[in-house]
Amino acid sequence: MTPSELSRTVVRVVRSAVHEGALGPAPVADLAVKVERPRPGGRGDYASGIALKLAAAAGLPPRRVAEVLRERIAGQPGIALVEISGPGFLNITLDRAAHNDVVRQVREAGLRYGYGDAFRGEGFVFAARAEERARIVVEVVARLLVAQGAHARVVEQGGADLPVAGCPVPGLAGLVGADAARWAMLRAARHDRPRTDVEELLAQRESNSLFRVRYAYSRSRALTRNAAELGFASEAGPVPEGEALLVLLGDHPAVLEGAARHHAPDRLARHLEAVADDLLHFQHQVLPLGDEKPSAAHRSRLALAEAAGTVLAGGLSLLGIDAPELL
Repeated sequence: MTPSELSRTVVRVVRSAVHEGALGPAPVADLAVKVERPRPGGRGDYASGIALKLAAAAGLPPRRVAEVLRERIAGQPGIALVEISGPGFLNITLDRAAHNDVVRQVREAGLRYGYGDAFRGEGFVFAARAEERARIVVEVVARLLVAQGAHARVVEQGGADLPVAGCPVPGLAGLVGADAARWAMLRAARHDRPRTDVEELLAQRESNSLFRVRYAYSRSRALTRNAAELGFASEAGPVPEGEALLVLLGDHPAVLEGAARHHAPDRLARHLEAVADDLLHFQHQVLPLGDEKPSAAHRSRLALAEAAGTVLAGGLSLLGIDAPELL
């Protein structure tokens, strides 16, 4: 279950509770529910403050609203546990099957995993920019919005002016290559100056974040080739050792939506870094060691690694950056 799916589940629960009279006249026509990772010290996989948002309209204390919703959310498919914390926050834990379903979703959607319809029917027109970094950022913002169902385009005359801090090194692409320059310009928030250390942008080492992302993708492809040589292929299934990576993949749709909503390609770039780092840590558990025979666990781990590679390739594609299979 992805954050977007969980949000829709909570929306359905709220509407049902209002229809049954359990939440009074709380407005639900244009209801939007935000779920996010719990803050440090929080419990569960996701948290939502929807009960606090509805309390005044319902004429009930926030914790009472939270209790009404807790009972109903806990009975939904894919939900293992719902707890209430603080003044009325809902802490939601998914069951393991819901986590494992993420791999199936990635395999089915391919490079379009995480695309959605949050902005379906909405139109965005941005002004073309002459400055190198601004031009790239505006182009990618439009692409992110299209991936979320919007009609977005960049025009030479008219259109909204998207503020972007310029690149301090003119012609950066000519010094480090188009992909490295794009990454540097998109990795920094729009209002921040990008890092333009030419030597670091060209370095094929761990300190170079683009190298880590591309290397992680190439490793995912190498694992598939190595597994074929050993006579087995991937198969989606439980992967207890890959919980952190599964969570990151499950967060990907929400990251894409957030990057589009806030016109912030840097959110996607940082997410790809996190996926890459976890995949590089996880990769050593995928293939059999020594005389060990391939098992169902190896097939499931390979499926997870392949799904992570797909997310990396799809994310880089949205940023307009190539994902080479060999580095």
